[in-house]
Amino acid sequence: MLQGHGDDSYRYSNKIIADFSTNVWYGGEPSGLKEYIFSQWSTINRYPEVMAESLSEMVASHHKLNSDQVLINSGTTESIYLIAQAFSGKRTTIVTPDFAEYEDACKLYHHDLAFLPWSKIQELPALSTDLVFICNPNNPTGETFPQLENWVQQNPKTLFVVDEAFIDFTEQINSSIPLINQYPNLLIMHSLTKAYAIPGLRLGYIVASGDLISKLKSIKQPWTVNTMALQAGKFIFENYEQIQIPLKNLLMEKERFAQKLSQNPASKIHKSTTHFFLAETLKGDAAELKQFLIEKYGLLIRDASNFRDLTKQHFRIATLSPEKNNLLIEALEEWRNY
Repeated sequence: MLQGHGDDSYRYSNKIIADFSTNVWYGGEPSGLKEYIFSQWSTINRYPEVMAESLSEMVASHHKLNSDQVLINSGTTESIYLIAQAFSGKRTTIVTPDFAEYEDACKLYHHDLAFLPWSKIQELPALSTDLVFICNPNNPTGETFPQLENWVQQNPKTLFVVDEAFIDFTEQINSSIPLINQYPNLLIMHSLTKAYAIPGLRLGYIVASGDLISKLKSIKQPWTVNTMALQAGKFIFENYEQIQIPLKNLLMEKERFAQKLSQNPASKIHKSTTHFFLAETLKGDAAELKQFLIEKYGLLIRDASNFRDLTKQHFRIATLSPEKNNLLIEALEEWRNY
């Protein structure tokens, strides 16, 4: 999907004062990262490592894995398309609502697709498909699925492709990466752009068995991770403990923010375990609301109507600073009376 994602402020002439459409950490990149990258500027005069091998070793060491169990990519989107290509033509189930790129990538590589609503996975259904794509925590709902290991264990012939792009934004579950050696039918996609606020650099990685990583490497293009992204990844893992987001404070503000918004009778707020959450406008539709907020207030939300299983009324909001959150609270009061 080339259009229809969040963070599309570049498409509007209006000045955007607050961007609630992207679920990237609003606080910006870690302190010291920009200076470190600039100090490594001379590395752009040479080709980057073909497979970002040195960063693979750092990531593997961080997770107590072997380096052949890690594959560094240019963001989770590259990971998704690479997996879809590697398993071209397979029977694949996608848990919905979901990130649209799972479906788009699978269609591109001729998967036989089925869709499973998030509400149904609580029953731990038996699966007859080759792959399952699931985002945990889920985008766009912010829900988590603590029973994932049980589901993986009960379906050993199905490869579970788990997107953990937002694992750093919840306290409800931990990463499934420690389970990799226990379950050969488990593959984890991890993002380094959300919590460290570097989506423009494009950086993420896959963790899986050595055999699965080898299969993906056999079709991966060389040099997809540029030298600046590679240096950013090294900085992150060299300073990992010191640069984590203030999650407790962020989630506390999310609760205050959502509670204030829920008092508005023109909108419905959905529960979430992350800093972002779904809402529904009970007046007009999300596209109209988005345009209203841009034109009158310079505020940007994510029109979520193009997520499978959602409606024209759904929109997604990410928690920002209290001051900016208050701007949206007040603007939605105006929408109520508009």
